[in-house]
Amino acid sequence: MWAILSGVEGNLTAYQAVLADLKRLHSRLKAVYILGDLVGPRPESEALVELVRAGTAGLPQAAVCLGWWEEHCLSLHGLGGNGDPEALIRQHGADTVQTLWKSVPLATAQWLRSLDLGFYERDCMLIHGSTLGVHDCLHPETPAFELLDRLVRADAHRLFCGRSGLIFELVVESARVATTITTLDGPQPVTTLDFVPRQVVGVGNVGRLDGQASYILYDPSTDRVEFKSLTYGTSRGCGRPGKSDL
Repeated sequence: MWAILSGVEGNLTAYQAVLADLKRLHSRLKAVYILGDLVGPRPESEALVELVRAGTAGLPQAAVCLGWWEEHCLSLHGLGGNGDPEALIRQHGADTVQTLWKSVPLATAQWLRSLDLGFYERDCMLIHGSTLGVHDCLHPETPAFELLDRLVRADAHRLFCGRSGLIFELVVESARVATTITTLDGPQPVTTLDFVPRQVVGVGNVGRLDGQASYILYDPSTDRVEFKSLTYGTSRGCGRPGKSDL
């Protein structure tokens, strides 16, 4: 069993609520993946990174990959990344950018720079956006040909992603695609490709909304996906997942 989550966004309390839920599965849980946006514009981002890096007794060590907020952290610290600080200010405001800068110190940003873009396990790609980058937002309304394109680029039968913050499971049915190119010598022979059914799965968001967290469990032996939604705080229990802004 794999636990796959994304979008903790520096929310330490939300992450601790997910850990408590995962401990109930400790004997069945073989891997934990955090598909980007571990940090965010919250003061507890640094403490969250320390907790993730230290690990949690009884649970597998979490594997973390780059996300949208990590890219912006790298840009703010002059460590590369494709984030645009001016665009970030326009979208979220100068106060949010300043909080992000203060919440993720240089030493932590250097660790973020060491993270991979994603993970390829068995025939699954686990990534924040897609192989096009962390900004690529796949969601239930994404056209089928775009979903197939991302799956083919990743050479995966299942693509797990977190950029949208939504939990969903989409199946691209069997397809036949004819492709050709035109060179200076004229059109080249048509190439026909056949594709078996493939899946794109949105893994939800842990920390964006206080009191609510969503993630998924995946069993690679049975190919079963289970959506998990938590409410935490004064009263805890199971809740229905809410939609997130794209």
